[in-house]
Formats: sequence, structure tokens, C-alpha cells
Amino acid sequence: MEAKPIKRKFREWFSADELHQESKEWFSELQFAADEQQFLNHMVKDYTLDIIDSDMFKTVQPVVENLNKMEKQLVELLKKVQLHENQLQIMVDDINQEKMESAYLDTHNDLGMEVSDYIIKYRESKIRIFDIVSDVIKRKKQKRLLN
Repeated sequence: MEAKPIKRKFREWFSADELHQESKEWFSELQFAADEQQFLNHMVKDYTLDIIDSDMFKTVQPVVENLNKMEKQLVELLKKVQLHENQLQIMVDDINQEKMESAYLDTHNDLGMEVSDYIIKYRESKIRIFDIVSDVIKRKKQKRLLN
């Protein structure tokens, strides 16, 4: 009978201050993304007629739908980060709760990856929106110059 290899998972134990700081950074970054999303929504609304006139509606529609979907995900992610931040007390109370502290660190790690993945996807969507609106503005200028 062969012995099964033991899977070890390396986990760094951060201080409560480091965990708090990282959570605050996530929350700040997500709030900034929320502000940017409002700007992007306004920008798309401002150029809606130009987008329709330029026959780019079919190109823009999935990008805008994705942006709306990401906006909903952002609200949920902000709630998760806030809840996680509120549960930090587990790490700072003077009670030795190894299982709960370990679970908190697992959640912290998972949440960090989720925030990172969200930010990457959000930036890709933002770039697509800017490219599309930039193209629409260029076409509008060319059309105006030709008339």
C-alpha cells in the first residue's frame, strides 16, 4: 500500500493591521471602480445617438451589458469586503480560536483573488468602452469635417 502524498498549503500569517490595510485597499479600489463605472455609463449615454448612427450598436451592446453585469458584481463584492472587514475582530481578540482564524485567513486569500480577478476584468471592459467611444468620436469628427 502506497502512502498518499501530503498536500501542504503555504499560508503566511499576516498581522491584523496588515489584513485590515489590505481590506481597506480592496474597498478603496472597488469604490473607485464604482465611480468610474458611473462615468462610463454617463459617457455611453452621452454618445448613444452617435453610436447608433455609426452602426456600432451591435458591437457596443455586449460591452455595455457586460459593464452592467460587472456593476452588479461590484455591489456584491463591496458587501463581501465590508463584511470581511467587520469580521476582523476574530484576529484581534485575545481568544485563541485557531480554526476561526484559519478560516478568516482562507476567506481573506479567496477574497483577495476575487477582487484581483474582478479588477482585471473591469479594466478590460473599461478599455473596450474607451476604444469604442473614442472610435465614435473620431467618426463623428470625420463626418463633421466632410460636411
